[in-house]
Amino acid sequence: MKGILVSMVAASALLLAANAQADAELAKNSGCLNCHNVDTKLVGPSLKEIAAKYAGQDGASDYLAGQIKNGSNGVWGPVPMPPNAMVSDENAKVLADFILTLN
Repeated sequence: MKGILVSMVAASALLLAANAQADAELAKNSGCLNCHNVDTKLVGPSLKEIAAKYAGQDGASDYLAGQIKNGSNGVWGPVPMPPNAMVSDENAKVLADFILTLN
């Protein structure tokens, strides 16, 4: 029984790592990393700064998904974030959830 539990935990860890890699790849392919780095500010704040700002807030994922799709202005300073209409609603939600895991 112990061996089965260890195998299940290992499989879960591999699945989480694979999902995180896929979500990071989605961020790259969606153009997010043109203006954001994971750890440091580029044009916009780092993804980790975004995660820290919204950590634990109700509705944070939906809010960020909306910002990804529709853009924003004045949230992080004078440089606006343009809308990314090419990202589907589903992928915007995946990206928002991914960002929030970086806290």
